[in-house]
Amino acid sequence: MPENAQNHTQETREKLDRLAWLLDSAIRLPGGFRIGLDGIMGLVPGVGDLAGAAFSGYILLQAARMKLPATLLARMGLNIVLEVLIGSIPVLGDLFDFGFKANRRNMRLMEKYFEST
Repeated sequence: MPENAQNHTQETREKLDRLAWLLDSAIRLPGGFRIGLDGIMGLVPGVGDLAGAAFSGYILLQAARMKLPATLLARMGLNIVLEVLIGSIPVLGDLFDFGFKANRRNMRLMEKYFEST
């Protein structure tokens, strides 16, 4: 990969990592547990989970633009689908949403991929 493309990819990854952190871990609660805006948005019936899915989808779209393998993109997509489907269940789904952190999981998958290449 040309150096300019690597720099662009690194810059994009850093921005996506910041977005994932904001969505999943930005707010520290007493006891050290962290939550993000995705979990808070999920508390709003209907539209909250869809808004969270849109942000998660943006991360997935950027991963596709970086030409990540289809199997990795599918795994990232599965994380998003799980979070949206289970997160849409009242109360229990919201608790799942706070703990699952699909965006952070997806960024870890992406980082592992780039470390191995």
